[in-house]
Amino acid sequence: MQMGTVIGNVWATRKEDDLTGLKFLVVQPQSSNGPSVEEPFVAVDRIGAGVGDQVLVTRGSSAANMSGNVRLPIDALIIGIIDSVDVEKKEVK
Repeated sequence: MQMGTVIGNVWATRKEDDLTGLKFLVVQPQSSNGPSVEEPFVAVDRIGAGVGDQVLVTRGSSAANMSGNVRLPIDALIIGIIDSVDVEKKEVK
């Protein structure tokens, strides 16, 4: 899983039939201690996230298998909206 922030929407009126009804969002990856240098990516959203929300994303085959027996042509799926993150910082000596 990966954390990220939703930074935009993608509208596609023409797409694969299996993708009909799915919402696409642009996600900026982030690490637990701040922004990431990774490029933003598109993720499918079925839970109602919106711009500005921090989200949990799964990528790869886990995302493609979200719909049971049908393997969808996606590689990122939003699986949660983050309420808070608490990371304990430890000194390294």
